[in-house]
Amino acid sequence: MTLSIAKLFPALIALSFLPCANLRAQDRLPPIPADKQTAAQEKAVAEYKDLRGADLTGPPWSVMLRVPDLVVPSLQLRLHNQRNSALSAKLTEFAIMLAARHWTNNFEWNAHSTLAKNAGLNPAILDAVADGRRPQGMAEEEDVLYDFCTELLQNQSVSDPTYARMLARFGEPGIVEAASLEGYYTYLSMIMNTARSPLAQGVKPQLAPFPK
Repeated sequence: MTLSIAKLFPALIALSFLPCANLRAQDRLPPIPADKQTAAQEKAVAEYKDLRGADLTGPPWSVMLRVPDLVVPSLQLRLHNQRNSALSAKLTEFAIMLAARHWTNNFEWNAHSTLAKNAGLNPAILDAVADGRRPQGMAEEEDVLYDFCTELLQNQSVSDPTYARMLARFGEPGIVEAASLEGYYTYLSMIMNTARSPLAQGVKPQLAPFPK
């Protein structure tokens, strides 16, 4: 039985886009093999391992390795977030998730969603953020942080009422910490979005792009 051209046409059109789809999904800046690394890159890899106690194996660090001097200062910011933040672990992870959602960066979202839940963030809050909705039932501190971070990300500024609430709840250190978290995870997301850094094999993205 032969198929009509009318029936074959949609399939042919779909096939014609496959090379473009593969190109869009391409990892532009994959990890650099050890035998291809420069002396400066080898040094950055060794310093990363000394600081973190783990090998530098994937993004964003493997992308950043193209500019080796960025690796250690960027890692030190991450270690500060983990060990000495002016915000609690729960709120630190909440701020990270807001930046990851804003940039639709599935790598950071997947990496930190479990950390956020383990730190005590309600999974329903994460579900709402993933959907682009304002979460319901947030605690006061979560509500204040949500308004501050989302205003900063969306408006590139923070209104006086939102700033005043943030100052009253967290003080100046909390304001600087929250702003730096949005900036830092914007930085990482922009690097990985540019590189089209893929998730690990078999890991499904949890975020869909926002409508344009």
